[in-house]
Amino acid sequence: MPVQPDTFRKALGHFASGVTVVTMASDVRKTGLTVSAFSSVSLEPPLILVCINKDSNALDLLRETKVFAVNFLASDQIAVSNQFASRTDDKFQSIPYHASPMGAPILDHALGYVECTLVQEVEAGDHCVYIGQVESADVDDSKLPLLYYHGRYESFAAADARRA
Repeated sequence: MPVQPDTFRKALGHFASGVTVVTMASDVRKTGLTVSAFSSVSLEPPLILVCINKDSNALDLLRETKVFAVNFLASDQIAVSNQFASRTDDKFQSIPYHASPMGAPILDHALGYVECTLVQEVEAGDHCVYIGQVESADVDDSKLPLLYYHGRYESFAAADARRA
């Protein structure tokens, strides 16, 4: 018998994760969503995965364009994470970004990004797992990551202060 949802959620809340925003765009529409379920899969070929709820409004666009970016948020981008996690229609309102050569929105001031072509979709419970081949990537080594732990945003600085 599987673990109860509340117990599962509590256990996973104790796993610190980075915060990402997955973005995609077509000629007429762009959207994005905050995702903490992100992982590398393979170095050869370079593959990553993101898990997205089956009810997400972004799925049609992702399946249509087959191109997406995973933007790694920096420690000062809590507002960006919250905006992309909201149900607002214009997720990009007041969020600076630029289009990659493949057309995916890349968030300015992020810690980094990987731009991917969609290679596989796997249904898994109430989510779908999207595997992408990384076509380009960049990072800003001067920034620290935004973390999510125990139901709240954290940073390396906050974790270091608690240990002192």
